Amino acid sequence: MSRGPRSGRAVNLTDGPLLKPLLVLSVPIVVTNLLQVGYNLADTFWVGRLGSTAVSAISFSWAIVFLIITLAAGFTVAGTVLVAQHKGAGNLDRISAVAGQTIAFVIGLSIVFSILGYLLAPWLLAAVGAPPGTEVFELSVTYTRTMFLGIPFVFGFFIFQSLLQGWGDTKTPLYLMLLGVVLNVVIDPFPILGFQDNLLFEVAGLTALQADLYAATGFDGFGVQGAAIATIASRGVGAVIAIGLLLSGRVGIHLAPRDFVPTRETIESLFRIGAPASVEMSTQSLGITLLTALVAIAGADAVAAYGIGTRVTSLVVLPALGLARGTETVVGQNLGARQPDRAKRAVLASAAITAVVLAATSVVIYYNAASIIGIFITGEDAAAVVEIGAAYLRIVGATYVFLGMFHIIQGAYRGSGSTRLAMIFGIIGLIVLRIPPAYGLLVWTDLGATGVWYGVALANVVMVGLSGLYFRRGTWTDGIVESRDRGSADPDS
Repeated sequence: MSRGPRSGRAVNLTDGPLLKPLLVLSVPIVVTNLLQVGYNLADTFWVGRLGSTAVSAISFSWAIVFLIITLAAGFTVAGTVLVAQHKGAGNLDRISAVAGQTIAFVIGLSIVFSILGYLLAPWLLAAVGAPPGTEVFELSVTYTRTMFLGIPFVFGFFIFQSLLQGWGDTKTPLYLMLLGVVLNVVIDPFPILGFQDNLLFEVAGLTALQADLYAATGFDGFGVQGAAIATIASRGVGAVIAIGLLLSGRVGIHLAPRDFVPTRETIESLFRIGAPASVEMSTQSLGITLLTALVAIAGADAVAAYGIGTRVTSLVVLPALGLARGTETVVGQNLGARQPDRAKRAVLASAAITAVVLAATSVVIYYNAASIIGIFITGEDAAAVVEIGAAYLRIVGATYVFLGMFHIIQGAYRGSGSTRLAMIFGIIGLIVLRIPPAYGLLVWTDLGATGVWYGVALANVVMVGLSGLYFRRGTWTDGIVESRDRGSADPDS
């Protein structure tokens, strides 16, 4: 029996119409991202039963864990790009080796991060503002260390998702994510709350069973640490199934033990593509962190408003992020197939869809800004937060079209292997163009937090203009696989 790649659920991206396969590829990514939000909401809901201290503890921890995940996620982008371009080029014999070595490399990297994160957790949490010596700090350390022990399982799913995306299959990762979310929702309450105070039993009308189990075991849960245990368990199931599917060949890519043995050429490619992508992705979280510190100058109400506003923004741009990841794959496969014009058409189609969807969304948000912010906050200070947050949505929301198109163009650069280019524009757009104008408008005018909102909006417009001008040059369309065949040294030139 042949161990070569089979089609599986892969979408044909190099022949025929572009729009339908682009959407078929991208929509599952959007849904997968929404399910990821569901993961986080489930943890927050059940931990919320323990009180505000517990919620604060996982909030501090997420800042650290998310940063580590974004650093490693860049190397999974390398897997997507290499698989996509080799498939487009018809180098099917290379795909299994690239996939296996990507898994081995990223899992190895995750083990290093796991050890360092466990050891450095107290220092890292203190650095992001968790007050040492308090209950919040101790709970944060316990949760963070438990999460770091399970980081290889978390990365296992992300690798699988990225490799299958490069192959052209985004439905299988969606099904696995759905399984993971369902498992997480179901098992979350037990390690967190045990049997003594379990809402799941109450909702199901099983209070007698709850009492019997507690009387028999006396298990009252692990508290905040239980949320990390549930996440690792559900992710672990998904990761094991994912690797099993790859080894079986049922998803198109078929791995054998020899595919996990690293070669210098592939590891160098993973570093060359993945390291800049890691910097680019971590730049997004760094930009939010710097803006939060800047907004803090305007007061606590402004910070609360900014926090709500960024959550709304992250949900609004999910379709653009999904299309950007789909664009990555379409560009990669078509550049591998030496069809740069088709790759460009895919980018333009994604940008047009994004512009239409986000323009309509911006109009709805503009006229309902106060109501949207009001959903997320109540209490005595709610009126001030709503006012500031509504201004954020009206000002920044008016530029969502530009922000979405920027993500699409970044996806095109990543798909071509020009991750250094994407990194440069990420740093310029999310740090250089945002922070100085926002600071100046906050400190040197009477606009207050509104000045920061105008600074962010201005940056959204300018950064898509700069990246779009470079996009028109067309030099990004060389591609990694083609470049190597032609002897070109660097796709970022």
